[in-house]
Amino acid sequence: MQKLAVTFLMSGGLITNYYCVSRCRHCLYRCSPQWPKDYISPEVTCSNLETMKKMQCQSIHIGGGEPLLNPEGLLRVLEIANDMGLHIEYVETNSAWFKNYESARAILRSLADNGLSTLLISISPFHNEHIPFYKVKSVIKTCRELGIAVFPWISAFFPEIDALDDRKKHSLEEYKALYGVDYENSILHRYWVSAGGRALELLAEHYPSHPVATIIEHSNGCCPELANTSHFHIDLYGNYIPGLCAGLAIRREDLDAPLDETEYPLLTVLYNHGIGGLLDYVRDHYNYTPAKTAYAHKCELCAEIRFFLVNKAGVTSHELQPVRHYGEGKFEITNK
Repeated sequence: MQKLAVTFLMSGGLITNYYCVSRCRHCLYRCSPQWPKDYISPEVTCSNLETMKKMQCQSIHIGGGEPLLNPEGLLRVLEIANDMGLHIEYVETNSAWFKNYESARAILRSLADNGLSTLLISISPFHNEHIPFYKVKSVIKTCRELGIAVFPWISAFFPEIDALDDRKKHSLEEYKALYGVDYENSILHRYWVSAGGRALELLAEHYPSHPVATIIEHSNGCCPELANTSHFHIDLYGNYIPGLCAGLAIRREDLDAPLDETEYPLLTVLYNHGIGGLLDYVRDHYNYTPAKTAYAHKCELCAEIRFFLVNKAGVTSHELQPVRHYGEGKFEITNK
């Protein structure tokens, strides 16, 4: 059996926190107001960045959760990166933290003085369900006044969102009333939505389902994406998320070497035998059977299996982290 080994990091970032004032339908990491307000410590920041640097990472960004809910914590992260000679390509924000221009200028000026060069600003109807658009526009304006580059993600949504009252939040139902009943589905083809986290529930509503046997047949018998480091994350707890598979984790200190299959049985099975292998493994070891007969995506079935392991089988594992990721969701587990 081949061992999964992450030995080179191409482009990725730090997850500073999972706490967020929003609970967006497409969120890969299931961030929400229900998460604890933990923020990455200077010690973990140093260890994470040292690992990235050692493993030749050339591009680093900062995301969450919402990094700017703790400006002082974010400032420390930027200071540490500067001291280590690492350039932060951009910091992600949803603009929920904006209160007024005076405080926003003070926060952003301090961050810019310590290495913030570009702010990736989220622009989508998903975010507008939780954040009035005037906040987004105000942060963009403040950045431009201070000479901070703006990376709008995604600018194509700007006129559609701006057509509604920017002082209010707007549900997807309002967007569908304005732009047509297929609007929500169209977003999924215009916005990069990763098949993980809360997005799986959204995808399941709009994508056709396939029988379990078909899902397994089309999965190519393995999950090579677990070794993909073209866009990776390491979080505030020192968890490396393989292949952006939210809820799966490799301890930071176990990177840069082949994983011990006895320490990482789930990842080893997925890497070598894919979703079919994981299904067989959990069926044999934990008497699991799928709750449904058909799924929209192999990752939907994988997530259901992992929810079962944590919430029904009582499995405690460093592979299934952070545990809070499994504390919510619509995955109906019928197994006892």
